[in-house]
Amino acid sequence: MNTNETTIEALLFVAGNDMSIKKIAETTNMKVEEVEQHLKALEEKYHDKSGVVLMRSGSKVRLATNPHIAPTIAEYLNSEVTGELTRPQLETLTIIAYRSPIIKPEIEMIRGVNCTIILRNLLMRGFVEESAGAIEPTYSVTLDFLRYLGVQDTSQLPNHDKLAADDLIERLQEATDHQIKESA
Repeated sequence: MNTNETTIEALLFVAGNDMSIKKIAETTNMKVEEVEQHLKALEEKYHDKSGVVLMRSGSKVRLATNPHIAPTIAEYLNSEVTGELTRPQLETLTIIAYRSPIIKPEIEMIRGVNCTIILRNLLMRGFVEESAGAIEPTYSVTLDFLRYLGVQDTSQLPNHDKLAADDLIERLQEATDHQIKESA
């Protein structure tokens, strides 16, 4: 596999969602035709030979699990949804509860790690909801989560006033907002 295919593969993996071929081309500084060629090579690489497949819907693509292993994946995801929350999930949920609405880069800035899978699991559990934001989706806790905690709204969480208005976090969020606006 050549470097461009590896780059596209890694980009699709990190995105975790559908990506337009045009966006891939812009991000990798390739022409759309080049991206198409590399995507065809990736499709051949994954075709029934891997636990991962390249899916297409119009001009969008994504990496996904191979449908042949759906029962195993379903069993795993069910255990993820019904099992105890992990420490990283609890940390992420706490950030969202105290700082919502919040975008993924802000969560990742505070935690210092990628939160894609954690957010997906929290969404599946119904503790977090995703809403359309001006630049990208925002995350907030759900009423089900608040009910689970036995509070009516997030302002009833311990030390909410102090933690929701932490000056350091505000400065970090302002810096992140500035970086996001520059990259948009």
